Amino acid sequence: MSTRKKKNVNLNALVRMFLREYNIPTKKDVDRLIARIDRIEQLIKLDMESSRPKRPQPKASGGKAASDEVLAVIQDFQNGVQFAKIKDITGFEEKKLRNIIYRLHRMGKIERINRGTYIASQE
Repeated sequence: MSTRKKKNVNLNALVRMFLREYNIPTKKDVDRLIARIDRIEQLIKLDMESSRPKRPQPKASGGKAASDEVLAVIQDFQNGVQFAKIKDITGFEEKKLRNIIYRLHRMGKIERINRGTYIASQE
C-alpha cells in the first residue's frame, strides 16, 4: 500500500477563495467604502454650509434681554398692543415671541386684555 501525501490545505486560503468566488466583500473592502462615504459626506456638508442663505438677524436689542425688550414695547402702549405690532417692532420670530409673552404673563408683568392684545401690569 502506497500512502499518498495529503496536501496541507490552509484555511485562510480556502476562505479567501470562497469570498472571491462568491463576490463577498471583506472587512478591508467595507472599510474603504466607509472612508469614501465619509469623504463624500464632508464635501456635501461643506457645500451645503457655503450655499446656505444667512438667517435674518432680529433687530439689535442693545444688550437687553429679549423679555425686557418685549416688556418695554408693551409698556410704551398705554391702551394695549397687539401681537403683530410687537412682532414688527422687535423683529423676533413668532415662536420666540409667543414664549416670551407667555412667560411675562405667567410672571404677572403683563395682562391679556383680549386675544392677542397685551398691556403692562399696574404693579
